[in-house]
Amino acid sequence: MSSPAPAPGLFQRLRRYFFTGLVITAPAAITIWAAFWVVDRFDAVVKPWLPSTYNPDTYLPFKIPGFGLLFTLALITLIGALAANLVGRTLISWWDKLMHSTPVVRSLYKGSKQIFETLFADQGSSFRYVCLVEWPRAGAWAPAFVSREVDGGQVGLEPGRKMYAIYVCTTPNPTSGYVFFADQADVRILDMSVEDGLKLVISMGLIFPDKPLPPAAENKRASTFSRKPKA
Repeated sequence: MSSPAPAPGLFQRLRRYFFTGLVITAPAAITIWAAFWVVDRFDAVVKPWLPSTYNPDTYLPFKIPGFGLLFTLALITLIGALAANLVGRTLISWWDKLMHSTPVVRSLYKGSKQIFETLFADQGSSFRYVCLVEWPRAGAWAPAFVSREVDGGQVGLEPGRKMYAIYVCTTPNPTSGYVFFADQADVRILDMSVEDGLKLVISMGLIFPDKPLPPAAENKRASTFSRKPKA
């Protein structure tokens, strides 16, 4: 009969309590610090440009944190409202022409605009599914994201060839990665939301929220991809 394990000593218990408290408090502290840093950066950049009449620091004996961020959000919303009428659309059209005719700047402007239009489009033109693809070699499977369904003729291959545009992102930064086109038969769709897929990538595989679909369910879901309504 095996003897019971010895009770942990005082140092071991204190060590365990410390790391438990660290796991609880560190994410909250980092989140609070990041929020204050963003607010402070906006205030430092925006407030010096505000007329003293509209700056509350002129009238109050203390500073109001976050006023620069609120002013920026209000300004962005106002620009969006102006873009809905004819005058606003005309001004934006002039601005686009200026940016597209400026060397060097036009590449950065066009690329960033396409990214934001894709992420925030009303049509929901974002990632559709989380999937598995053989990357970077056969037999090694990597989590990836299905961007859209593609006909082979659109990318210089055989017309009528059913393919997916696949995005494989890097860890832990999902904003960089690789785009390639794969036959639908070579892509395994996962029963996982895009948000959970991003968590899996950002956590370097430590957070695994869901399991893959059974093969029959994978084929059924992949076959209904083109018929699924946009969000």
